[in-house]
Amino acid sequence: MTQPDLDTLLAQVRSCCECMPHLPLGPRPILQMSKTATLLVASQAPGTRAHNSGKPFDDASGEQLRHWMGIADDIFYDPRRVAILPMGLCYPGRAASGGDAPPRAECAKLWRWPLLRELSSLRLTLLVGTFAQEHALGPGRMTDRVRQFDRYLPSHFPLPHPSWRSRGWMVKNPWFEREVLPALRGCVREALGAACGGA
Repeated sequence: MTQPDLDTLLAQVRSCCECMPHLPLGPRPILQMSKTATLLVASQAPGTRAHNSGKPFDDASGEQLRHWMGIADDIFYDPRRVAILPMGLCYPGRAASGGDAPPRAECAKLWRWPLLRELSSLRLTLLVGTFAQEHALGPGRMTDRVRQFDRYLPSHFPLPHPSWRSRGWMVKNPWFEREVLPALRGCVREALGAACGGA
């Protein structure tokens, strides 16, 4: 069976209503990609601000992530260079314990592999948060993976989720800023090529 081209596939993804009964704000799949992207941000799921704007990482966590990566907004939001593909493509609602609910599993089953097959130019995937890491690498502790990031290079770079909760985590783990961030910025520059820009 012939695979649809990327434009057709993206149109199918963006019109998906598979999880409609479970989504408190309704379906609005949010992603960014093109065949020429060399860096993939594999994240969790859009938040409410991203849902409202239709723009991935359009919030404080996105500002934090771009700071960690050391790139400017215009680079981050250039689909020719950076693909953004969360585990769940729509805002999943709130969890009973506070914070956002886990990403809906239907997205990965329906869309993840067809979309990943289109990213033939990828050099590096940032695994942002536990859900993305477990999908790509299997069960494990996020902190251990981030500290041992070099075990997963050159293809993957595990990171904590850049939410407000990461501030406390960074205080407890000062090695992240000292050792991981410089390496991350170097890997991002290499994946994107010259003239990455600054943030």
